[in-house]
Amino acid sequence: MFDKLFQAQQKAQEIKARLDNISVFGEAEGGKIKVVATANKEVKEIAIDPIYMENADREELEELLVVAVNKALVQAEQISQGEMQAATQDVLGNLGGLGDLFGKG
Repeated sequence: MFDKLFQAQQKAQEIKARLDNISVFGEAEGGKIKVVATANKEVKEIAIDPIYMENADREELEELLVVAVNKALVQAEQISQGEMQAATQDVLGNLGGLGDLFGKG
């Protein structure tokens, strides 16, 4: 049983490493504000079009940054959930008869 738990822990670490290498993107104002993050929900880059920046007021810019960041985080969450779901099914499938406890088998 401990072997399976160790395998599950290793799988989780592998997934985290893989998610660190997947980029997700969020945009606002037709691409004038762009956010790049990892699928582990770490923002890596924010780019604002210089011409837009000159003409935007602070409140508008802040609101659009929130929109772009949230779009990137939604993508990251979807990818993360998909990876975790696949790993969970993989681990449960490897538990043999115990998988029946969860309606698998």
